[in-house]
Amino acid sequence: MFKVFRTDEFEKLMGKLLTPEEMLRVENIEGEIAEKGITGDPLGYPFIREKRISGKRVYFLVYEEYRAALMVSISDKKTQQATIEEIKVYLPEFKRLIGELIKFT
Repeated sequence: MFKVFRTDEFEKLMGKLLTPEEMLRVENIEGEIAEKGITGDPLGYPFIREKRISGKRVYFLVYEEYRAALMVSISDKKTQQATIEEIKVYLPEFKRLIGELIKFT
């Protein structure tokens, strides 16, 4: 079993970009991640993943060493590459965050 966490930014984007049905789909994706760990399409690195929801992309990072995943962003196809590049910039910060989250659970 993997633990799945969300960043504050991910929560904000969910409220702004997703319909209630799409939010339910995100919860299903999180359940799939919790069960399988590795799911979705890899994006340059094996631990950066995406799943598509109605033309949008949900991005998450899988940390096998922690048996955890971090939901980090949402974009549409138009802003996909810029979003991926931004995620790469913040990888060290995300790693630090997941380490802290794991300690407190």
